Parts: sequence; structure tokens; C-alpha cells
Amino acid sequence: MNICFLMYSWEKVVPESDTTLRIIHECVRRGHRVAITHPNNLTIRHSATHAFCKIIQPQEKDTRDTERFFRKIEFKEQMLPLSGFDAIFMRVNPPLDPIMLNFMDSVKNDTFILNTVDGLRRASNKLYTAAFHESCREFIPVTHVSKNKDYLRRIIEESDQERMILKPLNGLAGRGVIVIEKHARQNVKSLLHFYVDGTAGSSGSNYVILQEYIEGAEAGDVRILMLNGEAIGAMRRVPAEGDFRSNIHAGGQAVKHVLTPEERRLCRKIGPKLVADGLYFVGLDVVNGKLLEVNVCSPGGITRINRLNRVRLQELVVDFIEDEVAQRESAAQRKSRLRAEVAQA
Repeated sequence: MNICFLMYSWEKVVPESDTTLRIIHECVRRGHRVAITHPNNLTIRHSATHAFCKIIQPQEKDTRDTERFFRKIEFKEQMLPLSGFDAIFMRVNPPLDPIMLNFMDSVKNDTFILNTVDGLRRASNKLYTAAFHESCREFIPVTHVSKNKDYLRRIIEESDQERMILKPLNGLAGRGVIVIEKHARQNVKSLLHFYVDGTAGSSGSNYVILQEYIEGAEAGDVRILMLNGEAIGAMRRVPAEGDFRSNIHAGGQAVKHVLTPEERRLCRKIGPKLVADGLYFVGLDVVNGKLLEVNVCSPGGITRINRLNRVRLQELVVDFIEDEVAQRESAAQRKSRLRAEVAQA
């Protein structure tokens, strides 16, 4: 199998914890040809989408140690047509570049892409969760999304809750997430001006989210990894002292977690929608059975969940990719045989 990882900069890979690196390593261990590239490397040549790729070269000795693999990795650089890959794994951090998605539109019918281009376009920010299907409403906290400051201020004033969550629509890794206390409403106008208008003062440029505060959020959240609509692993993320954000990048700590019956029911309920939307590998952020966010661009957590549970979730991910590619090849071969049969009639 030939697989390309369209990902964040290789220089930003943290070998001790990087999920993408674990999946890449598993592909190489199985003998697959692996290339990596970056959105800035996409180009058109002779009316076909190519990318300047770094092709991982075989190592003399196979090892299950991902960090050792990372230290010894060698690349060969070459421009390659994206349609020539059996699979393309999208691992780019948000916010997504719409031009990159336009490039990928040109190859989405030629190769298996996960998550799909249409799925990423639909779900690359928090609006996807906020406007989730009505049948899943019980799992979604009351959410408001707007850039109208007067409306947002009125929502805060009329709320019967003492606390609400305010965060940017396109934020990631817990950046910009704050708790608004009702008794401190004199600060609301200034906060909304900062979040909506931005530091540059460009009037009304940013959407923000106002969300009900889920009791128990101060104790952390649960990250659930979903593969093809099913939960494959989870961990609880506990905030650092003096912080309510549980994101690992914000200083949170990962601890072992077994899914509750309520969390399993949530996964069963939304799993089919994720698959229907072309979102095969995602991370769910859950607090007390409420779904806060669906991470679709480059969800992490494999390394920590592996350590906490002595598993290798990357094997399940690569199994899935191999099965999907095999099914596509089988369908193409069957179509070719049937066409030949008709042509010979």
C-alpha cells in the first residue's frame, strides 16, 4: 500500500507523544510505502494534483520503538501525483486552508482519503457539534454561536446559570476558552469586544461560542477516540492546578478511564452520523455525558491511551485503512471484469 500523510510540519512532531508518528511507524513496520507532505507543498503539474513529498526510506532493523524509529528516519524528496497513492491521511491542524481542500477535491474520487474532504469541510470547526442532528440533542450542551455582541450579551444576562463558557469558534488545544461568571458581568462587554473584533479591531470578524457550563467540568473531560463509528479507546484529562481547561497542551494530565454506559450510548448514537459524514477517525471531548467537541483534523491521544492501557491503537487504525483500500481495489477489479464481459458480447 502507498500512503501519504498530509500533515503539520515534521519539525513540530513531538516523538514522545505524537499520534501521527505512531500511525506512520505502524505503516512502515508493515512494509507500506509512506510519504509525508504539507499543504504548502501542493501543486498542479500537467493538470494533475501533485505534492513535493518526503518518502520514508526503509530502515535496516525493524523496531517497535517509535522514538528510535523517529531518530533514525531518512527521507527521499520527490514530487509525486496524489492520485497515485492508495490512501491519503489528512492530519493537518485547524483552521483548515480552503485552498488545500480545493486541491484535495481534485483527487477525492481517485484515492481513499480520511477524513474525507467533504467531512473536513463540514466539521473542521466547533459549529459542527453546536448544530448537531436533532436526534443527538440530548448529548449536546445548550450552545449559542454568533458574532453579534448585543445578542451574546443578552444571552449571558438572561441565563439562569452562574457560569458559562466563552470560546472562539476556530480555537484549538484549549486556547481562548474562558469561564464567564455572572457576578462579573461588568467585564462581558470588554470580553466580547476582544473575542469578536479581535486585537486588530476589525469590527465583527470572529464568531464565538457561548455554552452552558457543565457541572463537573472542573474535574476534567474525557477524550474518546472513534474509528469508523466505534469507540476504540479513551482517557480522562485532568486540568492542571488553577486551570479549568483539561487539554493536554494546556497543562492537563491524562489518566486511565473506562467508558461509562452513558458515554457508550453517546458513541453508539453519533457513530453512524460520523461515518455518514466521512469522519472515520475523530476525537470526542465529553463531560458528564455531554459532547463538547468533535475533533476531526488531527485528533491525538493514541500514545497516552496506549500507555495507560497497554494497547497499540495505531494497529486498529492501519487495519481499517488496509481494509478500505482492499475493498476499493476489489470493487475496481470487479468493475473491470464486468466491462470486459460486456465489451466481448
